[in-house]
Amino acid sequence: MIAKRIPFLLVAGSSSFVAALLHLACIAGGADWYRTLGAGPQISQMAAHGHWYPTTMAIFIAGVLSVWGLYAWSGAGVIRRLPFLRTVLLIITAIYLLRGLLFSPMQAHFPGNSTTFWYVSSAVCLAIGLLHALGLRQVWAGLSRGVA
Repeated sequence: MIAKRIPFLLVAGSSSFVAALLHLACIAGGADWYRTLGAGPQISQMAAHGHWYPTTMAIFIAGVLSVWGLYAWSGAGVIRRLPFLRTVLLIITAIYLLRGLLFSPMQAHFPGNSTTFWYVSSAVCLAIGLLHALGLRQVWAGLSRGVA
């Protein structure tokens, strides 16, 4: 493990955990939380009627974001080295950056989400992606040697 902590990956991982918790908060808070956090009216209505889909998607997304948080913390040396660390961190970084930059084509596939949702969530994804990229830059040599 790397002795010194890498702040960019620590913050990136923590950001993923916060995003995961917000998705879980939607389940606890119900339709109003889904709506407030930018889900489209269709998802909010389904949540209000107790449909399984919003809960399942929120749990799935929270799970993915939590795994991403663990990988960032692993790269930072906070937890043990996870399998395929360098490759997985590259993929996570790319997904966050692409989600942040290419939100316009995605809007067509999720027409119910508000414009505010797209701008805010894309800015957040871009910021987290940049934190990952900066963190990767800091630990890149150590990752290739299997130090982290």
